[in-house]
Amino acid sequence: MPITKSAKKAHIVSLTKKAANDRTKKTLKEGAKSVQKLATAKQWKEAKASLASAYSAIDKATKKGVIKKNTASRKKALLSRIAKEK
Repeated sequence: MPITKSAKKAHIVSLTKKAANDRTKKTLKEGAKSVQKLATAKQWKEAKASLASAYSAIDKATKKGVIKKNTASRKKALLSRIAKEK
């Protein structure tokens, strides 16, 4: 446990940042899951519509530094392949 005042404050700040990062990751995962779910149900129009929201979540996570740029690019490519009509 933190002892000094500055260590206590740093601990609180780290917990706050972790909570924000966890929220961002959750929206990221939910967006990807919705695209995959609609694509497996062969609802292509809905999948493409949810693809836009998933892209938005990925971009926001990248902007905040939660995921790296190449990871975001990889996730977008994977989702676009999934959402493409077969």
